[in-house]
Formats: sequence, C-alpha cells, structure tokens
Amino acid sequence: MILTKQYRCIHSSSCQCTKGHLSEDVIFLVFQQLNWNPKFIATLSCVCKWFDDLAKRVLWKEFCRTRAPKMMLDLQSSGSHSVDGNWRALGKLLIYCSGCTKGGLFNNINIPGHFVYRTRFSRTSGKSFLLPQCRTDVLYVSDPCEHLDQGDEGDVGFFRGIFKSFSMSKVRKMLIKRKAQLHPTEVCPYCKAKLWSMQQAEMIPQSASCRLGAYDDCIEYYVCLNGHMLGICTLLPLSDSEEASELE
Repeated sequence: MILTKQYRCIHSSSCQCTKGHLSEDVIFLVFQQLNWNPKFIATLSCVCKWFDDLAKRVLWKEFCRTRAPKMMLDLQSSGSHSVDGNWRALGKLLIYCSGCTKGGLFNNINIPGHFVYRTRFSRTSGKSFLLPQCRTDVLYVSDPCEHLDQGDEGDVGFFRGIFKSFSMSKVRKMLIKRKAQLHPTEVCPYCKAKLWSMQQAEMIPQSASCRLGAYDDCIEYYVCLNGHMLGICTLLPLSDSEEASELE
C-alpha cells in the first residue's frame, strides 16, 4: 500500500484524520508490541503531519533506545532529552548504509545505499578517527559495511558514526579554526545538513586506516553540522589487515 503524506494536515479537531483515531498512548503500546519495527514507523510517518511528528518525537526515540541502549544513554548523559539532528536521523544512521552515487561525495563510485540488519557501533573505535588533541570527544563509529570486488576500486568499505554533543566538540572547533569549507552541493544522507570534509581539513589520523583495515591513502570521511559522520575506505586483503591491526 502506497501512502501519500498530507503535509498540510495539522491534525486539528476538525481534521478528517481524527475520526476513529487512536491516542498517542495506544499507538505507543502497539509499536512496543511490534518491537519498534522501523518499517512500520516509516509507514506511519507517511499518513499525515501529526503521525510524522509523533514518530519523530516518540517512536524513533524508542527504536534507538531499543536498538542501542548503552549508546543512547551515553549520548544523552549530558542532560539533553534529544540528540543532534533528531531521533529519526539517528534511527536511520543505525540501520542504513548510505552508499554513494557517481559524481557525489566519493567521486566516481556508484554503490546504492541499503538497509543493514545489524551494525556494531563502538566508542573505543571512534578514538581512532580523532586527532590526538581531539580524543576527549566522544565519537561512535560503525564497523565497515563491506562491498567486495568493486572493479578498479577493489574492496570498498563504508562506515558511519555520530558525535556526542558535537556543537561543543573539539573537532568542530578545529574545523572552524582551520576554516574548513562545507561541501558546495552534497548534504548528510541522514539529516540533510551541510558536510565538512575531514580530508580537506587534514584531520584524518593514520590510526583510522589501521582500525578499519584499510589502505592509508584510501580513506575519506565527512562530518555534518549535526555531528553525523560518513566515510569510505578501500579495504586491505584479510592477511594484510590483520597485520595492520597488530601494528595499531
């Protein structure tokens, strides 16, 4: 069934959508029984603006808390009741590999984005993606999503992550201090915010390629204004990547 979102619907008392409509509490209980299924949440969001707002405020938040409870507690431990870029964007980041399109962020590689069943995010791994002077920042990074045998590009890995309290991070301050330029056309696939290139800002440490098991000169990643990170690397053959991990 294809649903067309009614953007002008504000779900007022006179709105046709309210006839026979369930309360927020009942919808919460229904989706709790569905284990916060992201496909059903996305479908509900398409019904009207009111349902979309409910999904953003409540359902995606519960989905994130269920999918990565320790990570969510840490991201909110500064006292905030929300996260940078909103809960829907974070929910998408947890389950979606953005891929890339030809002529986009990552030059001429064309690998469609796709949903992933399960991804491990690590705060410890995140330290490897930060320069030594920024390692008090908190960054969660995923294991690379592997796309093997991509012709001349070899074995390609996509990774993604999120900063805690990015607006107050040392990485953001350094990007501004170095006058890093925002990408002129591309935006974050998760929240549509503008992107900084960590490569252009010369802020990619060698430890990042070691952590990923990738070639030193074949890694690139971006950080958006809301602190979402997305990147690409060319993976070493398995035996070589094991040696790189030992060196790290």
